[in-house]
Amino acid sequence: MDSEALQKYSALHPKPTGLTLQYGTAGFRTKAEQLDHVMFRMGLLAVLRSKAMVSTIGIMVTASHNPEEDNGVKLVDPLGEMLHPSWEEYATQLANAEERELQKIITEICQKAAVNQHKDASVFIGRDTRPSSKKLSRSVIDGISVLGGQYHDYGLVTTPQLHYLVCCQNTQGQYGKATLEGYYEKLSKAFTELIKQSPSSGESQRHLKIDCANGIGALKLSEMEPYFPKEVLIHLYNDGTKEKLNHLCGADFVKVHQKPPRGLDMEPNERCCSFDGDADRIVYYYKDATGRFHLIDGDKIATLISIFLKELLAKVGQTLKMAVVQTAYANGSSTRYLEETLKVPVHCVKTGVKHLHHKAQEFDVGVYFEANGHGTVLFSKAAETKIRQLAKEEKDNEKRQAAKVLENMIDLINQTVGDAISDMLVIEAILALKGLTVQQWDAVYTDLPNRLLKVQVADRRVIDTTDAERRALAPPGLQEKIDALVKKYKLSRAFVRPSGTEDVVRIYAEGDTQENADALAHEVSLAVYHLAGGKGAPPQP
Repeated sequence: MDSEALQKYSALHPKPTGLTLQYGTAGFRTKAEQLDHVMFRMGLLAVLRSKAMVSTIGIMVTASHNPEEDNGVKLVDPLGEMLHPSWEEYATQLANAEERELQKIITEICQKAAVNQHKDASVFIGRDTRPSSKKLSRSVIDGISVLGGQYHDYGLVTTPQLHYLVCCQNTQGQYGKATLEGYYEKLSKAFTELIKQSPSSGESQRHLKIDCANGIGALKLSEMEPYFPKEVLIHLYNDGTKEKLNHLCGADFVKVHQKPPRGLDMEPNERCCSFDGDADRIVYYYKDATGRFHLIDGDKIATLISIFLKELLAKVGQTLKMAVVQTAYANGSSTRYLEETLKVPVHCVKTGVKHLHHKAQEFDVGVYFEANGHGTVLFSKAAETKIRQLAKEEKDNEKRQAAKVLENMIDLINQTVGDAISDMLVIEAILALKGLTVQQWDAVYTDLPNRLLKVQVADRRVIDTTDAERRALAPPGLQEKIDALVKKYKLSRAFVRPSGTEDVVRIYAEGDTQENADALAHEVSLAVYHLAGGKGAPPQP
């Protein structure tokens, strides 16, 4: 390690005094002007991680659904997964180190993580469309170069595309070609094969309106459009040419406000969907004949995919184990439908994609989605091998056809991470193959009315939870109070959890009517305010 070069370059990317940041599920995220030193240092860390794993590592410059003035950075591990938790700690240490300690901390990381300094390092870089992203990705390159790492800058890509590219590179092309063309070709080929099987194939065009959150999704969908079969017509809105990223649009806005994004006119019963700013989340929605808005969130997406995969697995006749993984935020109706009607096991884990992904890896087929629309499907190596073999060799015609559909599904799904483009194509293929309208899909079950609230507290760490965040252990008396409140309402449940990023406590409540869900959420928020050190005025109904 060239300590002079490290000192020289580090001085070009100084750390603002008194700033401390924490690497979480979303990596680092804050105001863009505070991130220059973090980007440089994550370039350093990516080189160390690459040497430790003897693999290519990804760095994505994005703040996803945050406002345009924010930015962020996250590292991608060799198979396209999120950074290993033990390295999240190193990331935090490195980002917060004083300049004079940098060399020492790098040496410590190398010792703790058994990093062989003589190995080569390779890093893939991607960025979103924020005005600050280009300059920040140059700081990343400075960090990589100072430690002698090689890099490939893919420029503007969606977050899931970078995950995909890293996985392709490290599987020596087994997962696909490590280029954007490779991504477009693999997905569109699988999608075209699936659409061919649909009952109305060739006669009717399928229209879909897409709100791209004024982000990267618009650019990449335009690039991919020539690859789509002619039956599919996509119409892009909020494409970033006029308005600000994520402003009054995007999947997060639609999910939180339960209303359509600005800049998209909906006709009754038209299929519409929204991506988030870096295109790793998707939600669908439509307006019925009376003009009422209907949201189809991650829970309903997971349900549609599960219905479809379960039918195919039954046809193939293999004893492959399938399960759905949810968080406490999943609507109670979805859980009930999956367990009681579809008879698919459901597992609840802590909030955060890494927990869902990890649990889904335990099954032959693991479907996971957060209610916010981030999710995917994982197939075990054994399941994938079996399905591909049956698609090739199975004598029974129906079984072979079902295996072929499953094989195309495996190729269409981005198994590295939630991917709005891939998930959209999966949904469109399933709706076409099953001949379902958006209303029929929505009618599979009716969501229980719910309400999300947050309460500001002096210190979010006073809240401690258990049972996948469904019960509060601390402060004393809070869970008992919630239990008593829940008893007052039919079909109700409620839970509280500390935010991962700010001093607020998030509250979720469900009830048999919207009025009851709202009342329960308010009463729980008052309990949190009084028992967990609320700040400012008490919550108002």
